Amino acid sequence: MSFKLPPYREPDFRLPQFAASPDAALRPVEKAGVAPEGFHATTIFPEYFKIAGAWTLLAQSRMDCTVVLRAGGTLEAVEFRRLQAGDRVVVGRSEDGRDGIYIHTKGFSAGEGQAETFAFRTGRSRETSYSRDYDRLYDLLRFEKDHGYIVWVLGPAVVFDSDSKKAMISLIENGYVHAILAGNALAAHDLEGAVLKTALGQDIYTQESVPDGHYHHLDIINRARACASLDRFLAGVDPAGSVICACAQHGVPVVLAGSIRDDGPLPGVIADVYAAQDAMRRHARQATTVLCLATQLHSIATGNMTPAYQVVDGVVRPVSIFSVDVSEFAVNKLRDRGTLAVTSIVTNIQDFLVNLHRNLVRA
Repeated sequence: MSFKLPPYREPDFRLPQFAASPDAALRPVEKAGVAPEGFHATTIFPEYFKIAGAWTLLAQSRMDCTVVLRAGGTLEAVEFRRLQAGDRVVVGRSEDGRDGIYIHTKGFSAGEGQAETFAFRTGRSRETSYSRDYDRLYDLLRFEKDHGYIVWVLGPAVVFDSDSKKAMISLIENGYVHAILAGNALAAHDLEGAVLKTALGQDIYTQESVPDGHYHHLDIINRARACASLDRFLAGVDPAGSVICACAQHGVPVVLAGSIRDDGPLPGVIADVYAAQDAMRRHARQATTVLCLATQLHSIATGNMTPAYQVVDGVVRPVSIFSVDVSEFAVNKLRDRGTLAVTSIVTNIQDFLVNLHRNLVRA
């Protein structure tokens, strides 16, 4: 395979500006859940801290966290809610090394190229050509299948159409899915389609509404709740027609995070928002590629938990994030939230998944 990850160029800490830097300042947490004044907040980029005279990379990051020095000299990105009294937190607001803190924004940059001061179509919209993005994504996913951790963030639009649903199931079966993050709606309508051949009461192929179809997703939720667990309910569902069943059959973890608008919900949906965040982060912190499909809030949440880099077997590598939606506003929202490394693709999810399947599985 010709695909290669871009090399990472770490800072040259022999330079005088770094050699003269002091150790990063630390202050203890006095009250659980409250960071000391002047705390440093993490970004999406690789960050280095000078500890005991040596520059140390924060190996697993997350945006908007504090940095805690643990016993043995390891660094950990910690949310405010998980701070404990006595934790030693890095303080300082400079990012250029002068205070023992350095944010490395160009580690994967190939160098400064020639760029026109004025040029058309530098943004990404419905008028953007995505052919190169698709080709890059096909190559990336073939590589990541065996060398990375591919996390999918899915909205219910994925299972509203027969062809896109079949494509998603096939991608699971063929090893292109390592974890799925979603909500109650994705699972409920997926199972509605598997059992009753509808989604929100519409035939998943013809899109025609059926009599009493508005009851269908509620009937599925109710039957699953009667089984007391989602696994028991799945035992009676054909895995060939269900994304959730295919995940269970192939050992792909699924995190279903609840929302305030949920009906039911299905058993297994995590109602506690912070427990859901913790469960999602377990996969976000492993992710090397993230694909966010037609779910604005879950996409933003995952993007905020996913750094632009990952350390795999001692090597720093980029994390690729793709945001796919028919709405320009939705795909660009991650950029507004600070996830600058995202690639936005404006298209409907059915076409996107069928394209992926055609080029990855049927090719």
